[in-house]
Amino acid sequence: MKYVLAGGTGALGRSLSADLAARGHDVVILTRRPDGGGPYRRIGWDGDLTAELAGSVLINLAGELVDRPPTPANVGLLTRSRVEPTRALAKAAAAGPPAVWLQLSTLAIYGEGGERVLDEDSPPADGPPQMAGVARAWEAAAEDAPCGRQVVLRTAVVFDRATPALGRLTGLVRSGLGGRVGSGRQWVSWLHVADFLAVVRRAAEDRELSGVLHVTSPEPVRNAEMMAAFRRVLRRPAAPPTPEFLVRLGSRVLRTDPALALTGRRCVPGRLLGMGFAFRHPRLEDALRDLLAS
Repeated sequence: MKYVLAGGTGALGRSLSADLAARGHDVVILTRRPDGGGPYRRIGWDGDLTAELAGSVLINLAGELVDRPPTPANVGLLTRSRVEPTRALAKAAAAGPPAVWLQLSTLAIYGEGGERVLDEDSPPADGPPQMAGVARAWEAAAEDAPCGRQVVLRTAVVFDRATPALGRLTGLVRSGLGGRVGSGRQWVSWLHVADFLAVVRRAAEDRELSGVLHVTSPEPVRNAEMMAAFRRVLRRPAAPPTPEFLVRLGSRVLRTDPALALTGRRCVPGRLLGMGFAFRHPRLEDALRDLLAS
């Protein structure tokens, strides 16, 4: 099959490209830097998108990283970086629709979930703007896009050796800052990269699958549990908690969004479980050992 990855030069895009190519698929990267080199064919956004998309599996990952301060300017940047490429893809697809459109999204669309168990039938939140607002606009831009079948992949935090999330958490724990963050009770929905890749393959190949799909481990954990798991895997001692005010202060220094650490969502992959999908790494500590033991 031919896979077109829009925004495929990021960490997840690189993992997807390698996985698909290893399985014999034709991989095309749609990027703003088609001359950047690499093992896969690259095309620019000003190329013949219709010819590339026609009959393909499109995976739309385009968008700037969310790890930045939640200013109005950044909310606008994050929204434009997702909505404008998605609209361009939909326009190009009108004359040559892809067979499958896999639309990346995020479980942050539910904002602060509290203690609720969230599945695919749960309604998106109204805010905060940098989380739910951006995600809702991204999904809306792909609605009714010409294609044979569309799956919206609302994805958890994916742990991979190359992703910023795993790198930042590992660095904090190794530096002695591996205690709970804030109350430590906020839920974290997460996923091992191997399961992420397997879900993407299933979504591309299963002709009965369409609509919203939660791409997350069946076992979300609280922040305190997550940090303890990191400490055990990295063989670090107990660490003091990081109070909320220090998280907010530190986020200014690191130029990030404190809500990434202080809000949580208890999401479950209801549809995947109903389909009998078998997760390779359903438990966090086992997943971390697989990724970090070396």
